[in-house]
Amino acid sequence: MTAYVLAHLSDPHLAPLPQPSPRELMGKRMLGYLNWTRNRHAFHRRDVLDALIADMKAQRPDHIAVTGDLMNLSLDAELKQAAKWLRSVGTPEHVSLVPGNHDAYVPDMHDRFASEWADYLRGDNAPPDSAVTFPYVQRRGPLVLIGLSTAVPTPPFMATGKLGTQQLAALEKILASTPPEEAFRVLLIHHPLDTDVKRRYKRLLDADELTAILRRRGAELVLHGHDHRHATICIDGLRGKIPVVGVPSASAADDGKHDPAAYNLFAITRESDHWRCDMRVRSSLKNGIWKDVRETRLI
Repeated sequence: MTAYVLAHLSDPHLAPLPQPSPRELMGKRMLGYLNWTRNRHAFHRRDVLDALIADMKAQRPDHIAVTGDLMNLSLDAELKQAAKWLRSVGTPEHVSLVPGNHDAYVPDMHDRFASEWADYLRGDNAPPDSAVTFPYVQRRGPLVLIGLSTAVPTPPFMATGKLGTQQLAALEKILASTPPEEAFRVLLIHHPLDTDVKRRYKRLLDADELTAILRRRGAELVLHGHDHRHATICIDGLRGKIPVVGVPSASAADDGKHDPAAYNLFAITRESDHWRCDMRVRSSLKNGIWKDVRETRLI
């Protein structure tokens, strides 16, 4: 059987950053702007991101998942820039998206991404002009993609995320009504389920509640970003281990201090009475050549 291939990238933090107006630089955005101009602009590079997308397209995945942080400061101009970039990656039929904390950086921009990027955030059964709601459900080949939003505005120096009781309750119903015999269930989320003590200012506040649902109802794969590094853990699910996989920023320069830009390819097949999922990690060398740097059977 031919494998269905899902590509996953995250945290493109699109550059260049549009010039903010003085009004836009009030509050938390000022801190983010200073951080961008002093540090992050050299780390998040558009040429790196463009090279990653070119290599990914050359691999001809069946579908692409993007797990948030298209923007940096949630500026009006960034919304348009991100929409244009999404269209360059692929059509809504071939690209699934969930937002990150930088896409809801300040309260007055919360949910603005939902109107600008709506076609990439709607479930299959949602009317074309309906408001975006989470979680959404998209069926692509053997996959059921479940998109969750942890994007909430936070105070300065915080980057936490939250699902809330409504999303969690809806997710449990979706998983309960979609057994693994019918589909390979993939959760798309920005924040990781597990955060070490030093990074608790970036944690998912209701990670324990989400993990409890996965233990009760199961899933086959969870994909996330946010931490800008490779991460693979497994949690106990209803019928076995559930891989939870994160990737570095898709625009990360190889500075010797952080994980350089990478994306993952998941080859998914049905074997007799179970699913098989093999992961390939692709990243660039210092000479700009992209290659497989790791291959792993997840389930």
